[in-house]
Amino acid sequence: MPRFEAHPERRPAVVTGASSGIGAATARVLAAAGHPVVLGARRLDRCEHIASEIRMSGGEAAAGRLDLADEGSIKDFASVAEAAVGAIEVLVSNAGDTQLGHGVDTPVADFAQQVEVNLLGARHLVSLVAEGMIERHRGDLVFVTTDGIDKPRPGMAAYLTAKFGLEGYARVLQLELEGTGVRTSIVRPGPTGSEMGNNWDPEALAPLFDEWARWGLARHDCFLRPSDVASTIASIVGMPRGSHITMLEVQPEAPGPRDLRGGSP
Repeated sequence: MPRFEAHPERRPAVVTGASSGIGAATARVLAAAGHPVVLGARRLDRCEHIASEIRMSGGEAAAGRLDLADEGSIKDFASVAEAAVGAIEVLVSNAGDTQLGHGVDTPVADFAQQVEVNLLGARHLVSLVAEGMIERHRGDLVFVTTDGIDKPRPGMAAYLTAKFGLEGYARVLQLELEGTGVRTSIVRPGPTGSEMGNNWDPEALAPLFDEWARWGLARHDCFLRPSDVASTIASIVGMPRGSHITMLEVQPEAPGPRDLRGGSP
């Protein structure tokens, strides 16, 4: 039978897009599970505040500024992370920027910016941390994509194109890294209550929601909590050696006769 090296007791983790939403929740959940965590995002002050809260709760956390559209920022962040917590064992690639726009009329520069942040920046960070994982024969790469991969939503052409590319990249990594000890996983969240979309034009949303409903993409109005997705990510990272969750989709539960969200399963 194959033999698998046990996880080390200390598995430092990096979480991108960690200033709010799924990223912030993931950093908190991983820290509570014993992972030293480094939070990365453009809003460094928010990351530092969350890292401080984690440390006050007994966890180990640091923060670094990360702009996935800036190659220099990505390199600096990787160096800061390793200096703060040591060799990275877990990378949660969660950062993303979502701008509304249809496939024909989205300006080329806006379309390219979505691909830069959601795909190319993520790939660059992976290239900086995965080599060490391969050398140590252990590690977890977790890519947060979207349920829009399977159920595309009109009006999000650039974002979904980039996330399609990111998931394609992750699936190739699963093949290329098989047997190295480095696991690559994909998490597809459904609609999630977070700050993403706060800068959308309210006047554009009503016709867009009507368009989604026309295609059966808005069956109910419940949203996932960021902590729901974070728990899924923590479960993936915590799987024992010899097992590998390759892909999970998480959807909000529709309301029943009475709202049981927040209660026991």
